[in-house]
Parts: sequence; structure tokens; C-alpha cells
Amino acid sequence: MELLILFGTLFLLLLMGVPVAFCLGLSSLATMFYLDIPLTVAFQRMAAGMNVFALMAIPFFIFAGELMNQSGIAERLANFAHALLGRVRGGLGQVNVVSSMMFGAVSGSAVASASAIGPTLIPMMKKEGYDADYAVNVTVTSATTGLLIPPSHNMIIYAIAAGGGISIASLFLAGVVPGIILGTSLMTAAYLVAVKRGYPAGQFPGWAKILRLFFSVLPGMFSTIIILGGILSGIFTATESSAIAVIYTALIATLVYRGLSWNGFVLACVNAAKTTSLVLLIIGTAAAFGWLLAVTEVPLKLSTALLEISDNPLVILLLINLMLLLLGSFMDMSPLIIITTPILLPVAVNIGMDPVQFGIMLILNLGMGVVTPPVGSVLFVGCAIGGIRIEDTIKTIWPFYLAFVVTLGLVTYLPATTLFLPTFFGS
Repeated sequence: MELLILFGTLFLLLLMGVPVAFCLGLSSLATMFYLDIPLTVAFQRMAAGMNVFALMAIPFFIFAGELMNQSGIAERLANFAHALLGRVRGGLGQVNVVSSMMFGAVSGSAVASASAIGPTLIPMMKKEGYDADYAVNVTVTSATTGLLIPPSHNMIIYAIAAGGGISIASLFLAGVVPGIILGTSLMTAAYLVAVKRGYPAGQFPGWAKILRLFFSVLPGMFSTIIILGGILSGIFTATESSAIAVIYTALIATLVYRGLSWNGFVLACVNAAKTTSLVLLIIGTAAAFGWLLAVTEVPLKLSTALLEISDNPLVILLLINLMLLLLGSFMDMSPLIIITTPILLPVAVNIGMDPVQFGIMLILNLGMGVVTPPVGSVLFVGCAIGGIRIEDTIKTIWPFYLAFVVTLGLVTYLPATTLFLPTFFGS
């Protein structure tokens, strides 16, 4: 009965359009009331869920991404990618993917990437004769590469939800190859669709211009090297690296790019504060929800149920993927990471999957959810920028979904895809 109350209240509130954080909190309170658990426990669990030192990295990484956004780095990245790939058939599609990958390596946020790259490239693509649905589909799907290419605050959330025993540096390294594979797969899909629709190719601007544009974006891209290099060398922790990222970003935004105005700085602070407060509220309420899942032994029951269906690890992983894809289309990523990690991670470990590999698989699954209706937040952003209905994009987005499926298959069933770099660096 307690599980019926917990999940029934959650999905009822979601269907009513209540914000996810309140859905998690209210369903937890209702279940505790039924179980005669003091309601103060819910608030204690929320406070404990947010009172984790490693979470300090989230506001810093978000703030660094906002500073980059306000300093005009997105436009510089787009110009560099355009010069490099514009001569390919349907070149602006390739430009879109590469720009999102590079910006994702700075911001670590799919929404931030779509919000920064979209206003620059979607109008440009439409002006050059690309259909609006194509422009939006490429933009929103390529924005998700930032969830895998470090730094990604969702990996920090996963590490904490897993109990804190997983190295954030290992997760950062594990996301690099899948992020590149996903980007390459999306570029392939973009090219094939562009050829089918007869989109034009641009002109080669010359290596001198490409080299000049490369040096213009290099300071911004160097932040990722500083973060990973500092963590791997032991100079600073992942949390400390986020603060270093803010300092470095502020310096290059003001001294190198000179594109960060006072109003832009204030807007970056406001946006970072809003995003951080939303993420932390979700983390807190999801922590209370996750505690109830543990109390009601949901992980054990689900593990038993899956093993009763099949004892084949390949089949169990397929079922987990299908479950995550379904959940990701109805809920936001952050709460799902906190809710599903303690439930599904023990199942994955029991069938021999490495926790780092599972984390990347989880994030990739839920990343597909942010571009899938009805709750796809990144899809909504892209459609709003492109001035197109979601129904029109969904009709033609399937080649890009196929790119996700190919990458997900490699991450799930080929451990070296995620574990090669962490093993190589001994992280």
C-alpha cells in the first residue's frame, strides 16, 4: 500500500503539471504520513541530501557555463566550426553538432548548450535554406553531448546518489569517448538527412582563417583541459576544480574575449542562482523520496523481479535501458538520477557491470529523455527558438534518435567504450 501511495501520488501530481520537486516532496510526505513516520524526517532527509560538500561543484560549474554564454563564446565556437566544416554537404548541420560538443565541454548542460547555440545557428540555418525541423532536431540532440563530455554536474549527482564511493574523475573520463561517439553518430545522421534533402555545401575559407578562428576559441576550450588535468594530477579535487573553472572563465571572459559586460555578469549570476536553486531543491526532495524507496525495499524487490524474468545479463540490461528511456521521457534528469541510482545500480553490479559504466549508461538514457516528449526540456527550448511545433519535429527526428540508440548499445554492451580512459589513467 505504501508503494501505491508513493508512486501513485507522484504520477498523479506529475499529470496535474505540478513541478517535479514538489511532486517528489509531497509524495514523500503522504507516504510518511501513512507509515506514521514523523514528517520532520522528510525535511531532515532533504537537508541531508543537499548538505554534501561535493555538491558545491554544481553551482560553480553552472556559473562558469553562464559566464561563457554571456561572453560570446558560443558565437566564436560556431564561427570556428563553420569555417572548418561548412564546405561539407549540409555543412551547417555538422557545424551545429561540433559547436554543441565544444560548448558542452565548457558548460556541461544540455539546456545551456541549446540556449546558447540555438539562437546563433537555427536562424542561420533557416536563412541558408535548411528546414526548420532539421535545424531544431540537430540543435537539440547535439546539445545532449554536453551531458557526457566533462565537466558534467549530472555525473556529480550520480556519484553522490551512488553513495559517494565512485570517483568523479573516473566518471568525467568515462564520458569522453561516449560523448565523441554520440557526436559522430549525430553528425552522420545530420549528413545523411542533408544529402537526402539536397542541402547545399559551403565554400572552404582557407586554412589561414581556420587557424585564426581556432586560436580565438582556444582559451575557452582550455578550461576543460585545466579541470581534467588538475583532477588527474591531484592538484585539486573535482569540487575545487569547479571554483578554478569560474576564476579562469571570468578572467578570459573579461581580459581575453572582452565580451562580458556588467549587465551580462549580473544576468549570469541570476541565471546560475536560479538553476542552482532548482537543482538543489530537486536533489533535496529526491533524497527524501530515495530514502523511502530504501525503507520500503524497492531496490531489492525490483532486483528480484528482474532476475525472475531472466538471469541473462544482456536481457536485464535491455530491460533497464527500456525502463530508463520510458522514465526519462516523463521526468527531469536530476531527480531521476537520484531516484533510479539506488534502485538499479545494485542490479547492474550484481550482473557484473562496473558502476562507472552504469553511470554513463544512465546519463545517456536520461539524456535522450530531455529531447523526447512530453517532458523534453531541451526539445521545448529548441522548438521555441526555431518557431516550430514539437509535433513537426518529432515526425523527422528519428534518424537522430537512432544515433542515440547506436551509442547506447556500445556503452551498454561494450565496457571498453566507457572504461578505457579511466583504466588508462588509473583513475
